[in-house]
Amino acid sequence: METPEMNRPAAPCGEDQGTMPGSCAPLAFPYVPMQGPNPTRFSRMEALQTGTLFPGLNLPFKEAIQAKTKLANTALVELMALDFAIDELGLYLVTHAEDQEALQLYWSYIKLAKEGREKYQKMYGPLLQTDLTPDEGYVWLKDPWPWEEGGNA
Repeated sequence: METPEMNRPAAPCGEDQGTMPGSCAPLAFPYVPMQGPNPTRFSRMEALQTGTLFPGLNLPFKEAIQAKTKLANTALVELMALDFAIDELGLYLVTHAEDQEALQLYWSYIKLAKEGREKYQKMYGPLLQTDLTPDEGYVWLKDPWPWEEGGNA
């Protein structure tokens, strides 16, 4: 369905502006700052809540979202935070392969995540379909679910 704005001729915009229906607007220039070696890092839980491991990449407009997404400190959330930090460090190491401190932290988080996942699965069952073993059969869909047994506690 056409609106009157669609039929209007485009407004003459400057080189630093783009056209909107019936008007001009400033162009946006996305920018991601380059990180130096050994940047400051959030804790794993802060990283999961803010959406980045690095405070220098934390965008101010995200604060409204972050205020609504406070996560409880549970075993499952801690595993999520470890996995998030591992992914973030892996991305960082692609461009900063010489950062030995970040590399050591990366490997320590992988070890913690592996140990945490094993402990969690012993208490509450598999986290993923791929965590099943042949001798258990296909128990993925059997009750109770981890969050019903306190796995999210």
